[in-house]
Amino acid sequence: MAEDHGVIVAALTPRSKKGELDFGAAFDLIDHYCAARVRAIALFTAAGEYPAFSLEERKRLVYLATRRSRVPIYAGVGSIGLDDSLCLAREAGRAGAAGVLLPPPHFFRYQQEEIREFYLQFARQMGGGVRIYLANTPGVTTPIAAETARDLLATGDFAGIEDPCAMAGYFAAWPVAYLSGDDRNMVESRLSGAHGLLSSAACAVPELVLALDCALRTGDREKTVRFESMLQDFLARAREFPIPLPLKMAAGLRGIQVGGQLVPLSPGCQRKLDAFSEWFRGWLPALQRL
Repeated sequence: MAEDHGVIVAALTPRSKKGELDFGAAFDLIDHYCAARVRAIALFTAAGEYPAFSLEERKRLVYLATRRSRVPIYAGVGSIGLDDSLCLAREAGRAGAAGVLLPPPHFFRYQQEEIREFYLQFARQMGGGVRIYLANTPGVTTPIAAETARDLLATGDFAGIEDPCAMAGYFAAWPVAYLSGDDRNMVESRLSGAHGLLSSAACAVPELVLALDCALRTGDREKTVRFESMLQDFLARAREFPIPLPLKMAAGLRGIQVGGQLVPLSPGCQRKLDAFSEWFRGWLPALQRL
């Protein structure tokens, strides 16, 4: 039976004013997540905007993060092709990462046969040394079909899957971890047997995500309903923007330095973001009372 992974925060990646990875701010962010008592930290997922950083920046932060963090570090190793993902994964294994999260190659769309072969080749060439998790990120890469994921997990070469679709029961036949990859269906996924949550919302509101996860695990229905309502309210407002824009805004309002946006905002989007900021300031005291 797979272990419970709890709440793994899909970390933001701080940027300096010049656009480079801000290592000092990243260390502060790691300290913040650890203080919030998340179970683990995942670097360079989609929420961490991994295509925006060089391989050297990514390898260096994973190496340093494993030494800084008081909780396990997972490394996102998504890239445009097999060789770069292997390079990142090998370095993550040497650094002591708890596992790597591997999405399909970004930018192009692929057939399922190619996706299957990509993962099989990756596992074959890695040859062990670090736990590999499939990362199904259909919003930004080719979706991994359920049948493809099932076939791959049945090989025994993969430790689990991060998936947004609340399908824990579908993969229950194999002793692998099913991690919910969408905060919106956290409750449904947990109740159907998910072994944890890879949460981007925890970047900004970790105490709420952790409180909801605790309520689910202990069977506290009153708290589950109350905390889920709060989380869904936050997520509904955040969905008006491209992720991780609202997460960065919310984190910044809590004194966390994450840097600017990769894409300039239109005047209309900026007005909406200002309204979100005003709402979040008013909502924050209720969050802090949890």
